[in-house]
Amino acid sequence: MARISTSAVRRVRVEPAGAHFASAFALPLAGLPRRTAEEWARTTFEDTPALLRALLRAGWSGVLGLRLGPRVSARHVIGWPTVESGPDRIAVEARAPSLTVRNVVTVEDTRLLWATYVNFEGRSGRMLWSVAAPVHHLAVPLLLGRAVRRMG
Repeated sequence: MARISTSAVRRVRVEPAGAHFASAFALPLAGLPRRTAEEWARTTFEDTPALLRALLRAGWSGVLGLRLGPRVSARHVIGWPTVESGPDRIAVEARAPSLTVRNVVTVEDTRLLWATYVNFEGRSGRMLWSVAAPVHHLAVPLLLGRAVRRMG
């Protein structure tokens, strides 16, 4: 297996597709075993130490107010309801009173693309995401890098 470091995960531009905020990260797939988008999403979020999973869920539900489902479920990824699923693409979406967040994981020929889209309900959603976005931009590359090591 190729050694992929967290630095291999790069922030890339993505069209907002109607969202108020959009960001994306790309991971080169050369030398990595073939996985579905759902396998990537589950490994990235669920195949983490229990404390990290608890911190993720606490941030999403406690800080952002996202309504999550069961932590362990075929129709949820660590509580995020699946709204679209196929071998090369999965979308999970959670809502809060002030914002809606959608994570879309797409497996392309040479890379994995992890895109996040956020829609705000008024100023409170925008302010809340402005606090969460820096954490998001640190967490996604770290979690993807960890997923690569776990899949090895």
